[in-house]
Formats: sequence, C-alpha cells, structure tokens
Amino acid sequence: MDLAEIFRVMCRRWYVLVPGLLLTAGLTVGAWLLVPVSYESQSTVAMLNSRKGAAADGNPFLSMEPSLTGMADSLARNVNSDASKAELKERGLTLKYEAKIADNAQGPLLWLTVTGEDRAAVLKGNTTLMAFTAQRLEHLQAEQSVPADAMIRITTIVPPQNPEAQLKSKIQNLVMAAGLGIVLSLVATFFAEARRRGRTPRKHRQEPDRVPDSRPAPGATAPARPADLGGDLSDGLLRGTDGRTGDPADDPADDPAAEAPGDPADDDAAPERQPDQPTVQLPVLPVAERRPAKRPPSWVK
Repeated sequence: MDLAEIFRVMCRRWYVLVPGLLLTAGLTVGAWLLVPVSYESQSTVAMLNSRKGAAADGNPFLSMEPSLTGMADSLARNVNSDASKAELKERGLTLKYEAKIADNAQGPLLWLTVTGEDRAAVLKGNTTLMAFTAQRLEHLQAEQSVPADAMIRITTIVPPQNPEAQLKSKIQNLVMAAGLGIVLSLVATFFAEARRRGRTPRKHRQEPDRVPDSRPAPGATAPARPADLGGDLSDGLLRGTDGRTGDPADDPADDPAAEAPGDPADDDAAPERQPDQPTVQLPVLPVAERRPAKRPPSWVK
C-alpha cells in the first residue's frame, strides 16, 4: 500500500478519521487547561573546612579538601532518607524535594530542589530545606563528638530561587497523548475500511474488463466464414444425385450407347431395374482456416 492508497482510504472513511482527530484535539486542549503546572525552586550550598583547618591561611575556600566532597554526598543521602522526610513533614514541608551533589561540580556543592504546584509553598519549602540541611550536618558531627572548632561548616552559595514553571514535562506528556490519539484514529479508519471490504459481495466488487478469448475449445472446429462458404455452397447445391452437375450432356439417359440392346438371355436373367430414386446430398462445408488467437490488450490484467 502506497501513500496514494492510504490517502484514498482516509478520504473514503473520513467519517471515522475526522471524529477521532477532533476528539484527540479536544482531549489535548482539555488536558492542557486542566492539568496543573508544576513549579520548581532550587538553591545551592557548599561544604567549608573547619575554623581550625582554615586558620593557616584564614580563607576556608582555599582549603577545600577532597574529604569535603565525601561529606557532601553523605549529607545528601541523610537528607533524602525516610527519617528526614518524616521530620520535614512535621515542619510543614510536604512537597517533593531532592538533595544531591551539583552536576559538574568542582567542589563539595549540594543542590537543594523543591517541586510543587503552589509557587509560594515551593519557595517556603526550599527555605525550610536549607535550614534542615545545616542542622543535619551539625547533628552528624555532634554524634561523633567532634569539637566545635573542628566541625565542617555549610554556607549558602545560591539562595532559594523564585519558582519557575516546568512546562517541558507537561508538553512532552501532551505530545505523547496527542500522538497516541492520532495513531488510534488511523487504526480505526483502516479497520473500518477492512470490514467494509469484507462485507462487500463478490459480484459487486469492481473487476477489470476482460476481452473474451476467440480461440476455439480443444477438439472443436472453428465456425466457417461467410466468404469461405459462398463458392462451395453454390457448387454443392447445383450438383445432382451422384455429384454431377445438372448439365443434360452429363445425363446417361440421353447417351445412345447406353440404349443399345443387349443379349436377350441377359435380359431374362437380369432382374427388373427399378427407376433411380432421386436423393438429396447435403453440401460439405469446408473447414475454415484457423486464425491465431487475438492477444488481449496490455492494459487488461
């Protein structure tokens, strides 16, 4: 099936395709209006060396050791745990959040992300998450009896950003739904075409015109042509009982030699001759020459 045939099927079954496309468009627009928009707010924090470790040069950003990255990963896992989620829920953060090491980070940087449908609640939840993360870092070190001047500190690099609408995922979902609706409409169209063809009687189906075969059947003689019967038919009708023509010169009764008397003995012995009864001889029709069969035109399948 080529593109032209597909287009013809779509035109014939428009009463199936058009309602399907309209229904798909209506559902897509309705989903766009009814599905709420998701907002996201993100902040960034960094792990700093302890005051005791930064006392040599006085700048904690110059003394970021590789161990701080390991501590940042441990802190992110602790914040994402079920116990931390339950504690944050008690503090009023019921939205979805995530803490992870920043992508392509060159140091111990953490991304704190909060996602929700209410812009104000998302911004407030990110602030709550930042405060909770700092407390969890201090609590983890206190459990190990780390002195206050040797504790790793946390600082804010990027404060909570204004929530932004996340339309990418929404558009992707709507495009997938619209594509599925179009595919189902096409499937319904071709299904209706297949059922219609299956119900059509064989005698109503369009068949190409065929040229009748002029060749005679095996064992049958071809019909004689009028032009071939003219001379032979007239000759046969003009012939007499024994095949001779009706010329009086050919009649044996007028021949003197035939009337000569014979031997009397032969006359007595010979039985009495009965007069010749005329008979009708049917003309023999010649067999017509067989013509080669006509080939059907090239456009006939």
